[in-house]
Formats: sequence, structure tokens, C-alpha cells
Amino acid sequence: MAELVAGVDSSTQSCKVTIRDAATGDVVREGRASHPDGTSVDPRHWWDALGTAIADAGGLDDVAAIAVAGQQHGMVVLDADGVVIRDALLWNDVRSADAAAQMVEELGREAWVTRTGLVPVASFTGTKLRWLRDAEPNNARRVAAVALPHDWLSWRLRGYGPADESPLGPDLDALATDGSDASGTAYWDPARTAYDPELFELALGRSMRVAGESGGDVVVPRVVEADQAMGTLDTDVPLPGGGVAHGGLVVGAGTGDNAGAALGLGLGPGDVAVSLGTSGTVFGVTDTAVADPSGTVAGFADATGARLPIVTTLNAARVLEVIGGLLGVDHGELGDLALAAPAGADGLVLVPYFVGERTPNRPDATASLLGMTPATTDRQHLARAAVEGMLCALADGLAAVEATGVTVERLLLIGGAARNEAVRTIAAQVFGRDVHLPEPGEYVAAGAAKQAAWALSGTLPSWTLDTTTVAADPHPEVLERYRTAVDRQSS
Repeated sequence: MAELVAGVDSSTQSCKVTIRDAATGDVVREGRASHPDGTSVDPRHWWDALGTAIADAGGLDDVAAIAVAGQQHGMVVLDADGVVIRDALLWNDVRSADAAAQMVEELGREAWVTRTGLVPVASFTGTKLRWLRDAEPNNARRVAAVALPHDWLSWRLRGYGPADESPLGPDLDALATDGSDASGTAYWDPARTAYDPELFELALGRSMRVAGESGGDVVVPRVVEADQAMGTLDTDVPLPGGGVAHGGLVVGAGTGDNAGAALGLGLGPGDVAVSLGTSGTVFGVTDTAVADPSGTVAGFADATGARLPIVTTLNAARVLEVIGGLLGVDHGELGDLALAAPAGADGLVLVPYFVGERTPNRPDATASLLGMTPATTDRQHLARAAVEGMLCALADGLAAVEATGVTVERLLLIGGAARNEAVRTIAAQVFGRDVHLPEPGEYVAAGAAKQAAWALSGTLPSWTLDTTTVAADPHPEVLERYRTAVDRQSS
């Protein structure tokens, strides 16, 4: 009988669970559950959704190992009893933008890049801790531990939590994470693979100690090597909804969502992925340290010990949702409308900063539509401008990743919006290069399942992934017009 492993993707929108054959990667069964909307969420919803998704996937009774990949940066603060102090601030919560600017001013961009591989923006955990210190000082004083979503879920899955909810109780020294997720906090050095206590104290105003070690008064999770397990369950752990994580289940290190996707896709040097979820990302894998003082490219760690240079935008598929809602059409119909207009939409350009933007760092920006004439103000041109605006923002991200020295030999397009024929076609025009389309799947959950198999066997599996290709159809004038529109908006 095949040995089975489970991978969890606890994303902004939902929790997905994939159960796979550890040797081949073949999907055996899957499950999912929704998360609530918002940029500030009670983590209990993630725990409940995990239980529901595991049940939907048929449970864990025959599963040998599991690992959790989670949305990066989210701030989960716990008191001494393991109770969540306030709703978690998610990566896309921009209330800490001023705190981020203060932190950059205090140390300077070069110092931040040297010490963490990134320049603080509102997304990162450290800036959210600074916001908490300044905006909610009473809550800040109660903090006994700081975790990220994947850290906290893995802790709960291993049987820890508030005394009345978990068999093992609130042991904060059992908190654990991996290097990829730690690298998105703004108080971790991916070059030294170690926390930077001074930067943590700069953020929260209190000293830190690593779980299981002596030192300061606020616990941060210990960092587990990518091929290791956080632990093996000694007892059955009840799950929300009536399921059980059985004794003997191996819990892998887990990872951040983007690193999980890179692992699930099998990215190597020369590969760069563009992901089109509600938000957008451009990321690749490299053995070389990444330093971008502009802050456009963050030099995160990946899930294998290499580096994961990444650009993140707040506006990707949400652009299609907004414009599709305005036009009263779904994504497929919006794509049909877009393909009925010419490349460049006859000069109509959408700058798609509907919820501010992270890259470029303009948290208070709004969207704008330029080039409106009687000939371009119709459904087809607006649909085309929406798809092009979304992709042009990510094309700028790709250019920024390349500018750090990353070589792009193969460009992969993933995410829900990548299944739209118009998006695929227009991507080959905007990016001006062949676009490779992996078979549809839950790549983040697949990466977590790979980690579970790695922890179980000691060997990282090489599961195959088929791709199709859309040939390059360069239209550089589309990106040029977009950049001109962005410049006009920012002037």
C-alpha cells in the first residue's frame, strides 16, 4: 500500500488540503474550506477551516506525515496562556504603512537590506508589531509570543494551544517555523539564517527569545531545517469538526505560501513564476543573495535553503473581479470581451491600484483609467485594459527581479486567473516571451506535501509536472504606455 502524505495551503481566502502518494506525488484525494474576508482575522477561523478541509479530504487516518504552508507575514500574537490577543493582521493589511516608513528612516534602506534582505513595508510582521506597540500599547504589553499563520496552525495541529482547547496546553516553547516564513518578518537574516534581536526590539519595543532558549521575554518560533520535522505526535489531537490527527503523525517544517508554490512547481535556477491570485507575485529560486535597496524585490528564503527573490502586488485577479463586476460578467466573459479589443486597447490604460499597492509601495494609491475617448469607452476596451493593467504591473515586477541578477530562462504562469484564455494570450504579449502553463493544481499545498514526504523519508521527492506553452507575441508598446500612465499618476 502506498505511503500517503498531506499538504495544507492555508491562504488568505481558503484552506486547501491535498493528500498524495509520497513516492509519485499522485493526488489521492483533496478537501477545502473557506476563510472569512478581511485583512484582520481571528485565527480561530483558520483552525476551524483546517479541520473542515481535512474532513473534506477524507481525514488523516491513513496519512503518515503532514506539513502546513501558510500566507506569509500575518501577525499572530499570543499571551502567556496561549490565547490569541487580537485578530491577526494579514499581509494585505496596510495600517502599518507609517510604522514601516518610520522603521526605514531609523536604520536606512541599505542597513535593512544588509541585515534582512528586504526593506520594510506594511506587509511585513515587524512593521505590524511596531503598529501594535504604538496603536494598542495595552495589547503590546500582553504579548508573550509572536507567530505567523503557518507557525500557529502547526502548533495547534501538534496539540498545543489554550489549556481548555488542546491536549498539551499553552507551551509557547513548542512554537516552530521554517526559514522561508521567518525571512518575511523583517527581523530574520536569511544570510546568517538567524533572528536579529535588535530588529525585533526595534519593532515591538521588547526583547525576544527563541523558543526553547533563554533570553528575552517574548517568544519567537525556533526555526526547523527544511528537511526536518517539527515533531511527531505522541497522542491523538482532536480537530475541529470531530476529526483526529493521530498519534505517530509526522508534522513537517512547513513553509510560507510562495516558497510552498516554488517547491510544488519544482522551480530551479532560471525558473521564474508569475502567480495570479487575488494578489500577484513574481518569484524565482537562486543560490545568490539578493540585495535591492529600493525595496521592490524582497530577498526571502525558499523552502530548501536557497533564496526566493520576490515581488508582490496587492492587485491581480481582484482587478478582473472589480471590472468584471462593473460590467456584469464573470472572468470567462471578461476574457472574451478583452480579446475583442486590440493589443494596447487603442491607448486605454488602467493603473489597477484598487486597494493601494505594495509594489510600488503606495499604500494610499487608488486606481485610475487614462486614455478615454468615445472610441475606447466601451466594454471591450475596458476589459482589455483591465487584463493588460494587471499583467503590466507584474511585468514591472519581473523586470525588477531580473535587475537583481536573476536569470529568467523559463517563465511560468500560475494561479486561478492563469486559467483564463485571454490572460494567457495577453501575457505572452505583455511579457514578450514564451509563457509556460503548468497543469492546474494546488501548487502551495503540493509543496507542503513534498515537505511532508521529505521529513518522512529524508529525501526531497522529484514529482513530475507537465506544462503547455503559449508562444511569445511581443507588444512592447503596451508596457510602455502603462509605465507612462503610472508616472503620470505618481507625479
